[in-house]
Amino acid sequence: MLDYALLTGIGLICLSMLLVLVRLLRGPTLPDRIVALDALYVNAIALIILLGIAESDPVHFESALLIALIGFAGTVALAKFALRKDVME
Repeated sequence: MLDYALLTGIGLICLSMLLVLVRLLRGPTLPDRIVALDALYVNAIALIILLGIAESDPVHFESALLIALIGFAGTVALAKFALRKDVME
């Protein structure tokens, strides 16, 4: 039963990533693309966690944590760029 749930979850997250990728490429505005990029890395984290559960490998969880930290910093930098058109002060 767990295998079917994992396969269903992986399939739905991949579908979600595909739809978010379409939004990322089509836009139409910069804030839409920033939110799409944020959703894309959250979906990547969920996918890596599901793969870690499926393989019972703790390395997947550590890599998901690193992606979360880098994704948060990237989202903050992009939001700051969108507001001020300058990242560095």
